[in-house]
Amino acid sequence: MSVKLGFNVDHIATIREARKVCEPDPVAAAVIAELAGCNSITVHLREDKRHIQDRDVKLLRGTVTTKMNLEMAPSQEMVQIAINNQPDTVTLVPEIHTELATEDGLNVAAKAADLVKPVITLKSNDISVGVFIDPETEQVKAAKKIGADFVEFNTSKYATSCTLGSKEEIEREISALQDMTVLARKYGLRVKGGRGLNYRNVGAIAAIEGVEELIVGHSIISRAVMVGMDRAIKDMVEAIRNAD
Repeated sequence: MSVKLGFNVDHIATIREARKVCEPDPVAAAVIAELAGCNSITVHLREDKRHIQDRDVKLLRGTVTTKMNLEMAPSQEMVQIAINNQPDTVTLVPEIHTELATEDGLNVAAKAADLVKPVITLKSNDISVGVFIDPETEQVKAAKKIGADFVEFNTSKYATSCTLGSKEEIEREISALQDMTVLARKYGLRVKGGRGLNYRNVGAIAAIEGVEELIVGHSIISRAVMVGMDRAIKDMVEAIRNAD
């Protein structure tokens, strides 16, 4: 199975909001990324609207020609925004206002009772629903229990181990992701991965059998500053393809 690239455009909006102006435009970035070969566009609408704005979500829904994935907290407000905009998929994520970016997975096992209603509501509106979780057995089982269609495994510990850890630590994190991918697939859950992935470390995760898509944002945008969005997307597509 060929692993696909999902491009997260959030930090295009972060640059824009630094000056509160109209550029750079995350919608324009999404168009370039699709033309360059990415398979989906991810956008995280935070409750504090620190980067992506409601208008961005609406414009992206009318522009994206591949698939649009909306990351959001499982709140009533966000569920209604998703229903109004009809993304192809929603990924439920934790939201801590003091964090720079999402760091930990959603504790589905502890919050299962609260997550069932938003999952049912979204799915009844023809929106596929996933959860962003740490690669742990109890979280995978809980994702299945609440009726999720897919999981996105948090790869941040793996990414950190690639920079600061030993070979043994890297291998341990890869093994955990491999084992949890097997378990998720056993339960009929599709598998994605994301957080901290870059051109140097993405290959090992793309090589895990059963992973269908990797969500990458910051490292692509960082490279695009130097070489342009088109080249940055194509380089990431190539880095993923080389792992096959």
